[in-house]
Amino acid sequence: MSSASFNTTSSFSDNTAESEAGACTEQTRRALLIGALVTTTCLACSTQVRAGEDPPGSDERPQKGDLLVFSEGDQEGKVITAADLSPGSPPVHAWPKDPKTSVVRSASRLNEILIIRLDPAELDEQTRARAVDGIIAYSAICSHAGCPVTAWVKSDVGDKEVFKCMCHNSEYDPRAGAQVVFGPAPRRLAALPLTLTESSLSVAGNFVGKVGGAQPG
Repeated sequence: MSSASFNTTSSFSDNTAESEAGACTEQTRRALLIGALVTTTCLACSTQVRAGEDPPGSDERPQKGDLLVFSEGDQEGKVITAADLSPGSPPVHAWPKDPKTSVVRSASRLNEILIIRLDPAELDEQTRARAVDGIIAYSAICSHAGCPVTAWVKSDVGDKEVFKCMCHNSEYDPRAGAQVVFGPAPRRLAALPLTLTESSLSVAGNFVGKVGGAQPG
């Protein structure tokens, strides 16, 4: 009887040990799986953060040689050519793009540009010198409070169409270097000299004049 009791107890102890060992193994396996999952999640989050960062150069001002691309609409990102612009049509909004790195300089709103094509005969001498085939470019940021200049409308003080900031009604005449013709804006829009590179519009030099508003917008 003693021998039988001893064998039963020994078997029970062995089974218990095996169960505990199995439980430990399962816990270890689960811990490893959870650890791997957490690591993978963290790596994914890190990758997403890096992917969301603006590429180097995207907040720099337009550089000589930059191409100009549409900043909105169905053609967003497409390089703008002279053929895309009809004389007298409303201006298009554009970003400068580094032709070497393909980086679009859209990380700063101060880089947005207005491009319009007018009759070269309507442009004053200084404006014509910065234009190409009647195509001229200006900063799209109002010099008053830094709002976007979005409208192309008949002037409140004349019979010609002008750029207009709808925030405080400042108006600019693109034919005369975007000088202020109405409203509280203290100075003209900054101008951007242009040239043609194989029929595509590109930047010929730095902004002429200060970009942005006198007040925060």
